[in-house]
Amino acid sequence: MLNLHRAEFIRSAVKMDDCPHDGLPQIVFAGKSNVGKSSVINRLLNRKNFARVGGQPGKTVHINFFMIDERAYFVDLPGYGYAKVSKAEKQRWGELIEEYFADAGITMGFQIVDIRHKPTAEDKVMTDWFLGTGVPFTIIANKLDKIKKSEREASLRLIRQTLMLPEEVVVVPFSAEKGDGRDEVLEKILTQVGE
Repeated sequence: MLNLHRAEFIRSAVKMDDCPHDGLPQIVFAGKSNVGKSSVINRLLNRKNFARVGGQPGKTVHINFFMIDERAYFVDLPGYGYAKVSKAEKQRWGELIEEYFADAGITMGFQIVDIRHKPTAEDKVMTDWFLGTGVPFTIIANKLDKIKKSEREASLRLIRQTLMLPEEVVVVPFSAEKGDGRDEVLEKILTQVGE
């Protein structure tokens, strides 16, 4: 069983040469700057401040690698769509992520969206990148605790339609706050890590 308590920050990659190339599975997390990506990672690991939660969106400007039990990486991609970042910086992120995706080191992907809002054009671009890799990926619809139960189905349907998801892509309603959806996401990770 993958020991989630054995998690450590390994490095921040600013360019492809900085990324580990040791053949271990790379579980990738992507999402808009304010969607709660770090909180999702923290919830999965049951650690409070493991992946830094920025008070200001757009803090993750590198690709951050966390080693889990010396058997896999959680990879935290730079948040996209944050307005206060310069054009040059946005372009640098774009090129870095594009290169990372082309490198084909990804084992599995999770794209985090906000269940309360219709996904943006940038969310759609990220979905298409994941689909282009051919690796299994899942949508995590975070902030489930912020909507009424009665709104859940319609929200999930809107996410699926907007991102034009193929049937095999699962959308998991998730609450980083309360832990809903955690078991389902972990199950997918463990399958990829050969549990």
